[in-house]
Amino acid sequence: MPSFPMPIVSRLPEVGTTVFTVMSRLAQECGAINLSQGFPDFNAEDALFERVAHWMRSGHNQYAPMAGTPALRAAIAAKVQDLYGAAYDPEHEITVTAGATQALFTAVAALVHPGDEVIVFEPVYDSYVPAITLQGGVVRRACLAAPDYRPDWDAVQALVTPRTRMIMINTPHNPTGTVWSAGDLQRLAQITRGTGIVVVADEVYEHIVFDGARHESAARYPELAERSLIVSSFGKTYHVTGWKVGYVLAPRELMAEFRKVHQFNVFTVNTPVQLALADYMADAGRHLRLAAFYQEKRDFFRRGLAGTRFELLPCAGTYFQTARYTAIADMPDTEFVEWLTREVGVAAIPLSAFFGDGRDEKVIRFCFAKRDDTLEAAFERLGRFC
Repeated sequence: MPSFPMPIVSRLPEVGTTVFTVMSRLAQECGAINLSQGFPDFNAEDALFERVAHWMRSGHNQYAPMAGTPALRAAIAAKVQDLYGAAYDPEHEITVTAGATQALFTAVAALVHPGDEVIVFEPVYDSYVPAITLQGGVVRRACLAAPDYRPDWDAVQALVTPRTRMIMINTPHNPTGTVWSAGDLQRLAQITRGTGIVVVADEVYEHIVFDGARHESAARYPELAERSLIVSSFGKTYHVTGWKVGYVLAPRELMAEFRKVHQFNVFTVNTPVQLALADYMADAGRHLRLAAFYQEKRDFFRRGLAGTRFELLPCAGTYFQTARYTAIADMPDTEFVEWLTREVGVAAIPLSAFFGDGRDEKVIRFCFAKRDDTLEAAFERLGRFC
């Protein structure tokens, strides 16, 4: 095998392989049930696949417009207007992306300059900090404390300086399942008022909110909408995470900067899939029913673990359930999930992976976006050991 003959100065020297890849690979090696990485083990409806095939066979297999097909951008605009009462111009204020991670990275790359400060909320999804670091930005961390992981807005206010360029938020929140309230969004609007701070709102689980609560999108609040890039994901909504298609909403001034980067790191996204998604979105029930669908899975999962010694923390949204394991073992969370995978046969994610300092609160994350028989098999294994 060839090898590079000179030293490499890494731009991300502290970054290794993502914990999701590590745990999924370990689960496969051990024959464990994979409740670690956040993807469903069930299919979308055949109707969606049929629409993709239709557009492929109709000859729509070449480049789409850089910002996305007009049909899909129009469908997104209609959905956002119906849900949040916010009017976005499909031509200048909506861009289709190659998944949410690309959208988040592109937003940071387009707007963060060397030395700019970016506030994130820990535990933080693992793609945010590397994106900031690669642009020469400075990460400022606001802590979300267990067990409810609510933001401390006085602490956030204290982090704001004249160098603050961006605040990255995530609601519903991965990995904790916390859902922000209207009061949270109002306080964020107050903190950013009169500043040049840009908000990046990661709302990929926007349709997975439980117990009758409402998703508080930044789009609902005009004062936030005017400074926000809002990110969503068709993969999360329609059970097709491998398709890697998402979108961004933003006022045209911010979107113009976003597209300058988007056109050179992706350019455009799969054409027949975009056209199929536009068709599929015509039935709003497909996203409106998602909360009830996943609430049933959440409740099923919590009942299934009720007889174990796991302490189940609140789960108000997403398809993730966090659990404290101190009644089972005293080992660090990274060791515990490895033991759980190798010896019990169920893979999970350690929450320490979402903290810059590796903070270990003895909490792990399970994904319950699985078939009932998959979950039942996990219950049986966990019940024997935990």
